[in-house]
Amino acid sequence: MSDPNNPNINQRSTPQWSLYQRELFWAPNEGKHPPFNTHPDKLRETAKERLSQSGWHYASCNAGLSWTHYANRQAFYRHQIVPRMLVDTEHRDTATTIFGHRVAAPIGFAPIGINRIYHATGELSPAKVAAELNLPYCLSSAGSYSIEDVARANANANGGDNGVRFFQLYWSPDDAVALSMLRRAAQNGYTACMLTTDTWQLGWRHDDAAHGNYAFYHEHGAGDLGLNDPAFLDRLREAKLDPRDPKDKYQVGADWIDKHIWHGHSFSWKRLPWLMENWKKLSGGKPFCIKGIQSVADARKAVEMGVDGIVVSNHAGRQVDGAIASLDALEKIAEAVGDKIYIMYDSGIRGGADVFKALALGAKFVFIGRLWVYALGSGGEEGVRHVMKGLLADFDILMNVAGYSDLKEINRDALDSLPKGAYFPFTTEMA
Repeated sequence: MSDPNNPNINQRSTPQWSLYQRELFWAPNEGKHPPFNTHPDKLRETAKERLSQSGWHYASCNAGLSWTHYANRQAFYRHQIVPRMLVDTEHRDTATTIFGHRVAAPIGFAPIGINRIYHATGELSPAKVAAELNLPYCLSSAGSYSIEDVARANANANGGDNGVRFFQLYWSPDDAVALSMLRRAAQNGYTACMLTTDTWQLGWRHDDAAHGNYAFYHEHGAGDLGLNDPAFLDRLREAKLDPRDPKDKYQVGADWIDKHIWHGHSFSWKRLPWLMENWKKLSGGKPFCIKGIQSVADARKAVEMGVDGIVVSNHAGRQVDGAIASLDALEKIAEAVGDKIYIMYDSGIRGGADVFKALALGAKFVFIGRLWVYALGSGGEEGVRHVMKGLLADFDILMNVAGYSDLKEINRDALDSLPKGAYFPFTTEMA
């Protein structure tokens, strides 16, 4: 396999991720074995075996009949990579920048809530692994652990505060609570705010509904993120609810999630300047982004409003059933505003080739969700590290064997695309 002393190692600013493949091939000689298979289908099966029923349903459920989820995967199939030969890839590097941070690859950890239902270490494990690998980590405001504890896990992973962390906001209609979360994020080193705009309430998910699977109403409760928020604690005192009293636990959880996270209220573009201005003031001018953009019109509006970045995302098919593939939205949005705003992407990425295709279609950065969640549920911190190192190796190797030495070379010319059509999935069990 790859020469552990090959010239590329000294030509790049990041570890040579592809050597993780060699490490795994050599491991049996030392009596070592990986925690599980990283193939997304097999990883999905492992997560299903090891998670509780409630954890599995929440991780895997999609909106409605899962058509948007399928559309995401079909779109990746439609676009196919054109390999180049006899290219000097000994100078390749996966490093890039995002909002002024130099990171090891154009790959980050997407914000996903209530991680304690997947593993006891919850958000602490992915936050730690992200910092170890020098990849951005984005904390969901529906998280289990507190903003402060996650910041510490991210900051201390390498012995110092060098983690790149962002904060994803579900916008509470209670201004005091919304501002309190932003203030805590700014004070704890979160260097960008990502407002999610496609989840004022959860989409209809059949398995979750059938099993009453809503962790905030049950044993999980409000979680430390809510229970450490001063403004939310003020609201509990006003409601005469005691978060330490077991008889109030379910109602406290309901008050947090129903009134401040997935509350069913909505906000329009008219209200956005207020939130942006307050984040900028609290954070000292750090970037403000919108997550959930799918239309060119909304992308143009974000540019007009002065938003720093957008995440082209359909929430991995978990919100609007029967919607367009996020990758198809990305292509149109990048053509319209790609030179005017920092474009990020998530929804449906399962491997290095998917990362490549999203970059080729105009994303400057991608976020991974279900892969690391399934890994967390399957193997805790070790599982997350294994999957993310595997993904980095997959992407690094792909750049090598496909003949792309620089991220800037990954553009629309690197793809050949089939026409849009009805490529139906061969199974309903798509990862």
